[in-house]
Amino acid sequence: MQLSVIILNYNVRYFLEQCVLSVEKAIQNLEAEIIVVDNHSSDDSCALMKQRFPHIKLIENKANLGFPKGNNIAVKQAKGEYLCILNPDTVVAEDTFEKILNSQHPTPNSQLGIIGCKLIDGAGNFLPESKRGVPTPWVAFTKIFGWYKIFPKTRLFNQYYAQHLSDNQSGEVDILVGAFMIMKRELYNDLGGFDENCFMYSDDIDLSYMALQKGKTNYYFHETTVIHYKGESTVRDGTYMKRFQEAMNFFYKKHFKVSFFFSFFMKIGIVFFSLVKVFQGKAQPKVNPENYLLVSDNEALKEKLAHKLQKSVERIPLENGKIVISQTISKAKNTEVILDTNYLGFKKSIAFLEENKNKSFTFKLLPVASDFIIGSNNSNDRGEVIKI
Repeated sequence: MQLSVIILNYNVRYFLEQCVLSVEKAIQNLEAEIIVVDNHSSDDSCALMKQRFPHIKLIENKANLGFPKGNNIAVKQAKGEYLCILNPDTVVAEDTFEKILNSQHPTPNSQLGIIGCKLIDGAGNFLPESKRGVPTPWVAFTKIFGWYKIFPKTRLFNQYYAQHLSDNQSGEVDILVGAFMIMKRELYNDLGGFDENCFMYSDDIDLSYMALQKGKTNYYFHETTVIHYKGESTVRDGTYMKRFQEAMNFFYKKHFKVSFFFSFFMKIGIVFFSLVKVFQGKAQPKVNPENYLLVSDNEALKEKLAHKLQKSVERIPLENGKIVISQTISKAKNTEVILDTNYLGFKKSIAFLEENKNKSFTFKLLPVASDFIIGSNNSNDRGEVIKI
């Protein structure tokens, strides 16, 4: 078998459904399997998997075992030559896996470590953690105090987000994000998998760093884009702050020689960084859309949405295979664009988000053969699901 896609889920039932639907489309031309691990969700995630996806392997953990252990359990049952570690709050394009597995990297295959790709949030914005450097004390310092923003072209300050590469430039990087990682199963096992002494948050940094220590080269591949809603991964509360601090302490104690001054600096820095994360995670006031635009060929769907939303919905079809929006609509404020993936597919929907970021649009997707629309306007907020 060529590929095993492992999705670790915890209480994101609708995002999980959309993710699995996108992965099923993306593995149609591959010899591949999907393994969903549920970390004792209290929602109906497991019921969903059994009812809609009975053909997919489901592992039901009896407790929330954390990110590392949950993935390690699945890898033991995986059969693929390659593994993809994938968050449930992601959407892949139909050709994501084929592009990555068939791409020619400048690094010899025997030395290739972990591969990542371009990630965007639900508003189409590039997620800089798609590619990162090793967070040494100095690199962490430049991140915590924002120097990487002030000097993005200077190597002394730009290593945290691997800014030697642009968002649209493939190349070698040190650290990749656990929301989307592809590697050989042999390498994963050789590294010992994710370190189960870390519950979550620095596990992807640790695994990436261990691959570097084995002489492998990690690689950022920009030629496919994946949505990572991100705000669904965790709630930014006091527990988050505590676990984030524990995770960073775990990484530094494991890989770096620690002095008194180093420990003192990192304690201050981690607390500051954690507080910033918690502040970023505060829910933003919701602004209700004033206009709705449906990209679809389904007139009945338009009427159903208008009834549900209690507002008029304008439907536009593709023009010569492209989504064409009039200038009048483009300039209108608070317009929500609903993308029917039954009509567009996931790849075109993802491309539309990326091409129309920073406009007056918000976005939702209608997953294939589903009865809900789903999206997120900010990578720090929980997303929204509207059942139709």
